[in-house]
Amino acid sequence: MTIGPTVSGKVPLSRQMARSVLALDIGDFGPEVVAKAKLCLLDFLSCAFEAGRHPWSRQAIAIAHDGGSATIIGTSQLSSRADAAFANAVMGHGLVREDMHAASIAHHGVVIWPTLLALSEQTPLHGAKLLAAAIIGYETGARIGRALLTSDLARLYRPTGLVAPLGAALAGSFALGLSEDAATSAIAIAANTSSGLNEWPHAGGSDMYFHPGFAASNAIKAVGLAGAGAFGSETILEGEAGLFAAYRRQAAPDSIALFPNGACEIMAVYNKPVPACNFAQTAAQAALRVSHELASTEEIDRVVIRAPDAAVRYPGCDSTGPYRNALQAKMSIPFSVAATLARGEIEEENYAGLDDADIIRLVAITELKADAGFTAAFPGKQGAEVTVQLRDGRTIRHALPDVIAATPADIRARFRSSAAGVLGEDRAHRLEQLIDGCEQLGNAGDIAAQCRLNATERVLRSAS
Repeated sequence: MTIGPTVSGKVPLSRQMARSVLALDIGDFGPEVVAKAKLCLLDFLSCAFEAGRHPWSRQAIAIAHDGGSATIIGTSQLSSRADAAFANAVMGHGLVREDMHAASIAHHGVVIWPTLLALSEQTPLHGAKLLAAAIIGYETGARIGRALLTSDLARLYRPTGLVAPLGAALAGSFALGLSEDAATSAIAIAANTSSGLNEWPHAGGSDMYFHPGFAASNAIKAVGLAGAGAFGSETILEGEAGLFAAYRRQAAPDSIALFPNGACEIMAVYNKPVPACNFAQTAAQAALRVSHELASTEEIDRVVIRAPDAAVRYPGCDSTGPYRNALQAKMSIPFSVAATLARGEIEEENYAGLDDADIIRLVAITELKADAGFTAAFPGKQGAEVTVQLRDGRTIRHALPDVIAATPADIRARFRSSAAGVLGEDRAHRLEQLIDGCEQLGNAGDIAAQCRLNATERVLRSAS
């Protein structure tokens, strides 16, 4: 059922986006864009493997029904596409180290990859198609997020849950070769599932881990419904009760162009170096430089952190405790800085000692301030400064104009470590090879299958 232009003569935004990408292929993207997509997939899998034993991961796996064709990463379990996508998204989000798109304040990869991996085990899908679909998914969610999100909105609603389902829905539609009508409907149906509240940092809940799970599962269902003939409201973005009216309370832009002038939003995505909130990244990196000049944390009298206003105002980022769980600590810029100063490193273990007396003392003497210069540069750059005043009157200060992203070498090293820990070195190496040669891969479902344990491996892993 084709609607096309509305009575106003404008083509609806969802149709504009679907129409603009369905004829693309991997050759339309430069080698640097394709390479970035592969790194993002490696990093997503790295997080999923490493977080597989965390409580929220086990909970997501526990509710997945056995039977189906879709792999749950790091297990021998096959489930439905929606259940597998849910569990894999939760695991990919489980370290709080997922990739980040600052301008939309969202984590697109942790929704797009679980969606596409599940779909790749449903329908024969060429590797080149998988990569192109992912690039389209990042672009769609990021462009909508740039137009929709404000720091005030992000204080209430989790951006990932608002915009990533739409990107994943168009990615899935492209991957499966749906028509323009069906792809438009998939976007619309996915927009109806936009959700995710930001009460969890205040209450200490684990809700956050499940946001991308719902987003990926809903994207799978949106694509499936559209493919089965369901008709979505194609004015879902700009309509009088559409996404922009509901959340931003302003009219949507006349156009949301995808890949304008050849620019790709996936290139604005960065891979986190620190297993913590996006807004804690740069401050922790500055604190690490300060720690190299400290003889002991006992000489610290006061700590001042300067960051963009968006960072200071994001829920949980200004928390000074008490911290009931690691997630609250990972959201807190003061805790991340204090733990880095105390430990002289930035690792997952920084968030294990929630009652560490040295860290808690440093948090108590820390002040977090919005900085006008960093605020003006955001979201193009995400700067931060850490100043430590010592008891003897000396001051140590380090500032960074922007976050220093994890390098390709960093990403590969942590992938190899986490994947080998679950699959063994030989299978981890084979998985990396499959991803590196993804453009030539005849069946992209081989990637998901390589992430699966056999029954014997599952028993051995459970016993270890």
